Amino acid sequence: MANVTGTNTTIRRTQVLVAGGGPVGAVAAYRLALMGIDTVLVEALPDCPEDMRASTLHPPTLDMLADLGVLGELEQVGLRAPTYHYRNRRSGDVIELDLGELADVSAHPYRLQCEQFKLARLLTAKLDALPNGETRFQRRVLAYDQDANGVTVSIETPMAIETIRADYLIAADGANSTVRKWTGTSFDGFTYPERFLTLSTRYPIERHFDGLAGVNYVSDRDEWCVLLRVPDFWRVLVPTNIAAQDVDLLSDAKKNAVFDGLVGDGAKVETSHRTLYRVHQRVAGGFHHGRVLLAGDAAHLNNPLGGFGMNSGIHDVWNLTTRLRDIILDDADADVSLAQYDRQRRTIANTFVQSQTIANKTMMEAGGDGRSAQEVRLAALAADPVKRRAYLLRQSMYESLKDEAAIG
Repeated sequence: MANVTGTNTTIRRTQVLVAGGGPVGAVAAYRLALMGIDTVLVEALPDCPEDMRASTLHPPTLDMLADLGVLGELEQVGLRAPTYHYRNRRSGDVIELDLGELADVSAHPYRLQCEQFKLARLLTAKLDALPNGETRFQRRVLAYDQDANGVTVSIETPMAIETIRADYLIAADGANSTVRKWTGTSFDGFTYPERFLTLSTRYPIERHFDGLAGVNYVSDRDEWCVLLRVPDFWRVLVPTNIAAQDVDLLSDAKKNAVFDGLVGDGAKVETSHRTLYRVHQRVAGGFHHGRVLLAGDAAHLNNPLGGFGMNSGIHDVWNLTTRLRDIILDDADADVSLAQYDRQRRTIANTFVQSQTIANKTMMEAGGDGRSAQEVRLAALAADPVKRRAYLLRQSMYESLKDEAAIG
């Protein structure tokens, strides 16, 4: 990295600028720096955002983190979850699936339950320790201007406007991406009418269920929920009434009602976090805009059922950083390689992530007094070794990576 001084301003120079200090941006920046590529990561907040929504890392993502040499450290602050359950709240039926069955294709046949900010903070700290990597907080991208040779990015700091000149700009700056908006690309899809409520508690919910797994999808015709275990908390995700006000959804009364249905007496459950958020199913019209590349939530959004959002974003930048290495270090054809990144990852976002997360939500909503048609299908699948394996490969995201590789 270098500084170029003009007549009136100093322009910082780097090969790749990554916007966004979440897990997707952090993986992108750290991998590029490990490859020997000068990389600057900028994040608008004073630290990596402490977002409690994403906490599941799938087996192929764990393979990638092992390749980066950081999985061991992450395991120390996460929980392994080899099995997960589909439960019917009314009938009590439980369908268990075990990722251990994929041990022949995966070095890490389990989910790791670990809040996304732990990964982001681990990698941004390590990035700063590399000779050609740098993390810069309180830096918000305002706009960019690109030409045939690079991208000039204007960045707001607490005290001034900085300018960084980069060969490439990766936009991993989230759902409200400033960079995506400046590309002018569409962001087609829809927003669910209901919002989702996430509650975190240290209360031992497992005492109220027989053999509760670390990951549980609980279907119900009135109010489905997801129960996820992370090291310090149980996280509970529920949909909300579209007509309800924020103050009511975040109230003790609502908290009590949610936990009444889980442990019998919600009033005795104390929560550490209560977060309300909208959920979208959207994909950008293009991920490749000259020297500006979109990834993660800046490129696609989906509901959280299945844990595909953060993982698919990491898979985006794994593909993208491989291509940037080939372009920057080995003189690969940039237009050809980055166009293929767009085709591969945008196709997967549309054909796998969007369709599968919508299907997962439909199944959660379908619970009745007995088994729904979806649950009957899933139970039959779980009893069939061939179909069960295919399902596990799909839900673990190995199949989507295989499909990606087949896209020319």
